[in-house]
Amino acid sequence: MSLSIPKKPTLYFIGVTTGSSSIMKVFPKWSEIMGLGAEIVGYDAPLNAPAETYERIVKHIKENDMAKGALVTTHKLDLYKATKDYFAEFDDYAKLCAEVSCISKRNGKLIGHAKDPITSGLALAAFISPDHWQKTKGHVLCFGAGGAAVAISLHLSGLNHPPKKITIVDISRERLEHIESIHKKLKTSTKFEYILNEDAGQNDDLLESQPARSLIINATGMGKDRPGSPISDKASFPEKAVVWELNYRGELDFYHQAKAQETKKALQVEQGWVYFLHGWTQIIAEVFQVEMTPELFSKLDEAASS
Repeated sequence: MSLSIPKKPTLYFIGVTTGSSSIMKVFPKWSEIMGLGAEIVGYDAPLNAPAETYERIVKHIKENDMAKGALVTTHKLDLYKATKDYFAEFDDYAKLCAEVSCISKRNGKLIGHAKDPITSGLALAAFISPDHWQKTKGHVLCFGAGGAAVAISLHLSGLNHPPKKITIVDISRERLEHIESIHKKLKTSTKFEYILNEDAGQNDDLLESQPARSLIINATGMGKDRPGSPISDKASFPEKAVVWELNYRGELDFYHQAKAQETKKALQVEQGWVYFLHGWTQIIAEVFQVEMTPELFSKLDEAASS
């Protein structure tokens, strides 16, 4: 896709199907509330795109004054790998995770950030208390080992009273090895388990083996970027589990599977809207150097929800 020279302050959105994201309608409202006078431009790339695809957009941001930065979704790891030489510096999480979810500019130099450990913590705080793991025997089962799984596991394992066990399931050995390499650098009492699997039946068994009050996460992208769910319709959720579907748009199969058992199993079922809000507002604050106060966040939440 062609990249035109931006005429006004521009935030780029690097994803897979950016045009269908709510942010394309929400951002103009937010820009007006914050007085940014900015626009958002989507940059779509297929999954596992060639390096030159990422080089093109990062070079464009670096060379154009009105290109203020970017939010990166699905391509965080690949973009970091392909374009790290374009950046002047990375924050600590970006270096630890070898990924970029936010690109900002200072004096024409690019800075790479990995904001997800922060934004996932803010999102989790909206529906699960930090002492949940101290008060319960719940574990964490996360389907998917990509950037979101890395971020959430870093946040949870860094709590004062972290979960005793986090199990990560993915269809890619490379992703599992990557997340394991990050976890090995941590000082935490959390035990990690990594399972290579793409069979829904085996995932059903893993799900049913989790203790009551566990946190069950769909971080696979299934139900949004690609169809389906990591579990089958026969799967049974643990009693009083907290179920977090990271997607907020798409078919949301996993979310609906959990909702179908919500009453019977006394589940707490959440989707990704709050994660979406924190993810975007934290990056906009970084790119445009705005202080994201609770009052401003509340205004942006109201504008987006309407």
